[in-house]
Amino acid sequence: MKQFKSLLISGCIIACFNQACKDDITTPNNPPANESELITTMVVSMKDSADGTLKSFVFRDKDGEGGAGPTQFDTIKLQTGRTYECKLLLLDESKTTTDTVSNEVLEEADEHLFIFEISAADMSIKIEDKDSKQLPLGLISKWMTKQKSKGSVNIQLKHQPGVKDGSKTPGETDAMVEFPVIIE
Repeated sequence: MKQFKSLLISGCIIACFNQACKDDITTPNNPPANESELITTMVVSMKDSADGTLKSFVFRDKDGEGGAGPTQFDTIKLQTGRTYECKLLLLDESKTTTDTVSNEVLEEADEHLFIFEISAADMSIKIEDKDSKQLPLGLISKWMTKQKSKGSVNIQLKHQPGVKDGSKTPGETDAMVEFPVIIE
């Protein structure tokens, strides 16, 4: 009986070891599961091309989706008839040491895409950076304002491993913030 228990325990240990060492198989029809990082903060940094003025607009929700509401949710205020260089910074501030998630997005650029959807604000947005396949990424963009107006811009980060084609359709949403916008 002792020998049987010993064999049973040894078999379980070997089975667990073999299972832990297996490679995950991924195909275009079976992309890897989204191992998304928690994104608690989105910083939208703008540089006015006319005078070099820098502005930052922040969405911060340190405990993530659900729970307490955001502790900071800025309105993006821009001037009419200007072009702004926009850089996005994504952070996970839920830990003792802040994690810069946008670095991971850049490292995995072939699997990520930012989508910008404008509602009512008289402006346009053009993505400036690309991944290794020359598809848009969106960490860097140009925002061109036109007439005075109010509206919003929805900024969405899509995770598209193995299916990225430059459109917003495939993949899962890792983050989404709809910033109010005022063009003065």
